[in-house]
Amino acid sequence: MTDAHQNIIEILLVEDNEPDVLLTLEAFEEASVPNRLHVARDGVEALQFLRREGPHKDAPRPDVILMDINMPRKNGLEVLDELKADPGLACIPVVMLTTSQAEDDVRSSYQRHASGYVVKPVGFENFLSAMKAFESFWLTFVRFPPRS
Repeated sequence: MTDAHQNIIEILLVEDNEPDVLLTLEAFEEASVPNRLHVARDGVEALQFLRREGPHKDAPRPDVILMDINMPRKNGLEVLDELKADPGLACIPVVMLTTSQAEDDVRSSYQRHASGYVVKPVGFENFLSAMKAFESFWLTFVRFPPRS
């Protein structure tokens, strides 16, 4: 068994849409790999969490980030820019999870070093299937960089 399986996987979900937050929480509650899902409601809060600022001073370093693009205050692409420019955070994998199917958003995400781009499926069952696929790959097979 690898180190990733011996520890709880820390996931940061950056999402402003409450129904999507609830669906994601439900999907990961059923996960076969132990995980802890943290939620930031916009890009500013996400950066505070990652930098352990304000109310997030005791936040764990996430192993992987699931991030929406279209959010208030600071969008996902702006957060991705700041995250990947910070040597202490740059190696955290970021998977964009968004409703946007725009080619510019896909291209911009990968240019900013996103690890993946997933368009949110419509409907509960489809969304649940997508989260199970995410779990199957990211939480079962991927080895994460060590937390510092």
